[in-house]
Amino acid sequence: MLRILVIKLGALGDVIQAFPPFAAIRAHWPEAKITLLTTAPFRELAEASPFFDDVVVDERPRWTDPRGMLALRRQVRGYDLVIDLQTSTRSTGYFRLAGQKRWSGIARGGTFPHDNPHRDAMHSVARQREQLARLGVPEIASVDVEWLRRCGPDFAAPYAVLVPGAAPHRPAKRWPVNYYAALAEILKQQGLGIVIAGSKAERSLAAEIVARVPDASDLTGRTTLLDLGGVLARAAFSIGNDTGPMHLAAAMGCPSLVLFSGESNPRLTAPNGVRPGQVRILVEDDLRQLSVSRVAACLNWGH
Repeated sequence: MLRILVIKLGALGDVIQAFPPFAAIRAHWPEAKITLLTTAPFRELAEASPFFDDVVVDERPRWTDPRGMLALRRQVRGYDLVIDLQTSTRSTGYFRLAGQKRWSGIARGGTFPHDNPHRDAMHSVARQREQLARLGVPEIASVDVEWLRRCGPDFAAPYAVLVPGAAPHRPAKRWPVNYYAALAEILKQQGLGIVIAGSKAERSLAAEIVARVPDASDLTGRTTLLDLGGVLARAAFSIGNDTGPMHLAAAMGCPSLVLFSGESNPRLTAPNGVRPGQVRILVEDDLRQLSVSRVAACLNWGH
């Protein structure tokens, strides 16, 4: 039996955008034993998916930690093929640890290099698609996410999901939370329930919204990724910053409006939906200049 190791360590948006490559690998080698090497936050999600036979957690030991590196070496050895979809400096360093020349990625000496000199200027979805094409793995038409759609708590429909957070070390990526609160009031007046999603660290943002819309449901820090996938799949639409949950919303087919500041480039990182027009992008160099009325005007999918 062919043994394949796929490497994808994070972050959330990157893992979600790797769903099509994951599915394409499984479809191309249906009889293979496919293992994913990832980090702890994504283990449950990967284990619930139909893409892998096994999931191994990379503890990311320091390169100077002999015991940790020996354990990592054991994790990446013994495969017939390694597909590095992370293609970071760190994951590329695993090439020597693996001792396997049949390697897809950017490591020098690998049998299937993704050697496009413009790869860093490509959207991650296109980059991974081209990487797999070099390996002879064709693109698939669609990804089955029914396994994820059924998860999570149910809310009375229709409801909108707000994602007011983003990377804490990049505050300029966040549309001001008082704007989200004002938008929540507008949506509530239109007959929509309000659900707020995010990490535990973003509970203070949710509290500001709940102060304006007391019956809003605050899920920050209270859902697994599996739960969140189901909540987003059943939502009328979602609105959020350039952050991981919005990639999950896009993958679940949820109509989504994603707000980009000058901190990131949607040409390279925008969430990919499953149908035309499902994901809309608003770009404002300084998100403080993006008005609530302008955002509200873009939410016309119908509900």
